[in-house]
Amino acid sequence: MSSMKNSRYTVAVLFVVLFKAMLFHESANAQTRPNIVLILADDQGWGDLSINGNTNVRTPHIDKIGKEGARFDRFYVSPLCAPTRAGLLTGRYHYRAGVWGVSNSREFMNLNEATLADLLKKAGYATGCFGKWHNGSQYPYHPNGRGFDEFYGMLSGHYANYFNTTVDYNGEPVKSKGYITDDLTDKAIDFIEKSRKANKPFLCYLPYNTPHSPFQVPDENYNRVKARGIRQLSHNKGEEDEETTISALAMSENIDDNVGRVLKKLDELQLTSNTIVIYLSDNGPNSWRWNGDMKGRKGVNGEGGVRVPFLIRWPGMIPAGKLVKGNAAYIDLLPTLTELAGVSTPKGGKPLDGISLKPALLGATSEVPERLLFLSINKNNSVRKGHFLYQNNALYDLAADSTQQTNIASKHPAVTDSLRTAFDKWYAEVYKNIDSARSIPVGYRQFPKTVLPSQDAILHPSSNGTLSYSASAPNSSWIANWADTVSYASWHVDVHTPGKYQVNVRYTSPESGDTFIITLGKSHISGTISEAFDPPLIPSPDRVKRTAESYEKEFRTMKVGELQLSKGKGELKLIARKLMADKFADIGAVELVLLK
Repeated sequence: MSSMKNSRYTVAVLFVVLFKAMLFHESANAQTRPNIVLILADDQGWGDLSINGNTNVRTPHIDKIGKEGARFDRFYVSPLCAPTRAGLLTGRYHYRAGVWGVSNSREFMNLNEATLADLLKKAGYATGCFGKWHNGSQYPYHPNGRGFDEFYGMLSGHYANYFNTTVDYNGEPVKSKGYITDDLTDKAIDFIEKSRKANKPFLCYLPYNTPHSPFQVPDENYNRVKARGIRQLSHNKGEEDEETTISALAMSENIDDNVGRVLKKLDELQLTSNTIVIYLSDNGPNSWRWNGDMKGRKGVNGEGGVRVPFLIRWPGMIPAGKLVKGNAAYIDLLPTLTELAGVSTPKGGKPLDGISLKPALLGATSEVPERLLFLSINKNNSVRKGHFLYQNNALYDLAADSTQQTNIASKHPAVTDSLRTAFDKWYAEVYKNIDSARSIPVGYRQFPKTVLPSQDAILHPSSNGTLSYSASAPNSSWIANWADTVSYASWHVDVHTPGKYQVNVRYTSPESGDTFIITLGKSHISGTISEAFDPPLIPSPDRVKRTAESYEKEFRTMKVGELQLSKGKGELKLIARKLMADKFADIGAVELVLLK
């Protein structure tokens, strides 16, 4: 009898063990796809990392990614940030994706493009973006409309302040906490922890907005670099500013501290072995500082403006210390990551310009196949094929002349002509996707409030008017210097849902009594600024005097009234009718809120 009980007990125990094993097996199967952490720095040069030989800076955590994984000898991006982001997310040249600039709606990524987040989300990934988006602000251009479950960060480009500022959280303004890079990392780590608890593979896209100006950085990082001093200088020593270099490198070290926090969290959660971690930058450095003596910097297609660090780690899969040769680029990320994750791209979808780097990473080749690689912005063009670089009618042999000292176009006329012809043909094809009169979408139920910020406005100053942005970079500016009633501002909009809208204006003004009218088609509404509101600028602890960004200030939101809008495209105009002082109010934005 006792033996029967024992055997029954043994069977029961085995059943429980097998059941638990099945549950564990199912749980493990739910996480067979690799996690992806994609970290993108802003305006960080190839030479801003210690792994690339800069003795002015210490970046041990970023370097660790390359030492424990692979680094690419020549990895290229666009000369400017929004185009790089569009190509990175779509696997297609940024012109094809509709992006041809960094402000005034030129950075909006076409809505018919499938993003990396779209594809991974469809495959069961949790998707989060924490940082600088810069590919369209209003839904469905908003990250929540482009495949990201969660977004926390900056929708546009230049930003006014990096400490305790206002950011977007899934469509609503919230206050950030502390230094922006630290805060973005906090949110990314929270996302990783939530995904781990839910047992879902995740895409954590972490596009930091540093070391982009304004040059603000915590004392700890600044003092560390300042104490060491700057020993390596740019080849253009006459234009290098020491304080700017110290600040940019201190911001880079702060990024490194935060990358270390992410890597440590992956270790703690036992996710390291099944997580692909990538680190790169969106373009070359934003000031003259040591960059391997490469020619040019941000904004140009020379090596200094477009060659950036690219480090990738996947323990047990990518051999540690691997150096990949050949020309790889930002358009290769989507095809590479989808193949590594076992996620197929849609059949019949838009053709990709990028290629998968999987063979070079996991295979024995260690080299990217030779191809034509095109880089272009603002008619500043270049083509790379093997070791040849064609740039603005000049030809360089990068194998023998990596710093572009000698133009060899006259020695190789056939190569020069073939690359020039190839570029002209490519440019004519891809530029067809550019919509120079982009309309801002208004009135989606998912995001009932549409903000029309000053950066997306078209300014119409009178013949002798002074209407302008408050700074040269519209992305962090407001509409200012409005000194007459002939000048006006307008936004091209596309009303998705007809109906009643609450109209609001964000303003500051030292005087009350200014009147204005807002028109769209046959609809119009008038308003009067009934209360003066002119707060001081928010203190911004810059290390270097800023030249592009406005300083940050608080705007008051005034409810103007309700307006009936018809479906379709039109030009919304904001027109000043009466000025109580020498100028009209400063305008931060117009808001249109779809009412139920």
